[in-house]
Amino acid sequence: MRKLTPRLLIGTSLLSFFLATPALAETLPEAVASAFATNPQLEIERYRTDIARQNLEAARGAGRPTVNLTAGGGYEYIDTTSPFAFGVGDRPVASAQLQAIQPLYTGGKISAGIRQAEAGISSADLGFAAARQDLVLQVVTSYMDVVRDREAVAIRKNNVEVTSEQVRAAQDRFDVGVVTRTDVAQAQARLEGARAALAGAEATLQASEANYQYLTGLRPGDLAPPPPVPPLPESLETALVTAIKDNPSIAAAREDLRAADAAVDSARADGRPQVNLVGTASLQETFGSNDQRDTSVSALAQARIPLLTGGVVKAQTEGAKLRREQARRFIDNLETQVRAQVTQAWFTYEAALRSIEASRRQVEAAEIAYEGAQEELAVGVRSTLDALDQEQQLFEARLALVAAERDAYVAAHNLLRATGALGTIG
Repeated sequence: MRKLTPRLLIGTSLLSFFLATPALAETLPEAVASAFATNPQLEIERYRTDIARQNLEAARGAGRPTVNLTAGGGYEYIDTTSPFAFGVGDRPVASAQLQAIQPLYTGGKISAGIRQAEAGISSADLGFAAARQDLVLQVVTSYMDVVRDREAVAIRKNNVEVTSEQVRAAQDRFDVGVVTRTDVAQAQARLEGARAALAGAEATLQASEANYQYLTGLRPGDLAPPPPVPPLPESLETALVTAIKDNPSIAAAREDLRAADAAVDSARADGRPQVNLVGTASLQETFGSNDQRDTSVSALAQARIPLLTGGVVKAQTEGAKLRREQARRFIDNLETQVRAQVTQAWFTYEAALRSIEASRRQVEAAEIAYEGAQEELAVGVRSTLDALDQEQQLFEARLALVAAERDAYVAAHNLLRATGALGTIG
């Protein structure tokens, strides 16, 4: 498999655009940093990691002692027909009870809950890493979209200006009888087409700038040249192996599978004996003609053995097993998707590099052809339509070069995201 060679990917058209950019232009690393600080989706992922850590504390707390204090007070009325009864009638009563419970054996439910929560934390952390890389890729794509679309607008504007000159020149030649009305109409039609293309390019640019502002919280100003493409995998096979191993989305799915496996053990534990150590201290006082105080202290080992649960434990266990199998199938499907993403990004990058080289040669050839057509038109060897065709080919070649450079840069970062290697920019 042929190796990919990262390069700066700045062609003649974009290079001239960046050379005209002020020194204090906004950079791609600054855009990524702003997105990290302001993007709402990343903030949502941060909350997910915090929630996962609280779930671990709750799982650990299930194995720690719990202490409850209950108290009550009021009046009671006692009446009896017994001839030897004492303390009948109304009397105030107060009681208090302190109870401590320490789980001794839960059938593995507590340990399973802790494993499940720990896997949840790992999954949340990896999900956060995946969200960061997704955001970096989105910002890179949006940044290059704005750069491409601004250059496209500049090219379209230049096309309108040049075509306007062609219309004036055709009109002048018609006025002196050198060309026909048809030549003027052809030039006018090309001008209107150039104006329509410019309006479409400006609308596309406005959409790209709006997306950029949404992602970064910044209004796009002057944009500096992007940093060079980071090192890429040496071969497609290496990229595929790296992606399956290091892609954070796949790693997070593996942690979800580990959590699902612990959930099966937790569901099974509900059908096993439970043993708790229960300590109780209680006090009850009765006020009246004969004040009475009753106190008691006890420490007991209490066992609960489920004998019949109506099928609840079995259903919960089977449901947990199905969720575990679902998580396993999800990993298989995700790995297939990532392999496809790696392969697509690899060949897209390869194709874009070839397109850049071809577009550069096409621009050079189109410039020569356009200059020649203009000279031949001036001496009457070429028609107005021929000159307009050469002009159109030149502008389309420049647009193709701009698009190819954007596609190559974005494809390289798509490849890095699929392999889990898309970190900070710059």
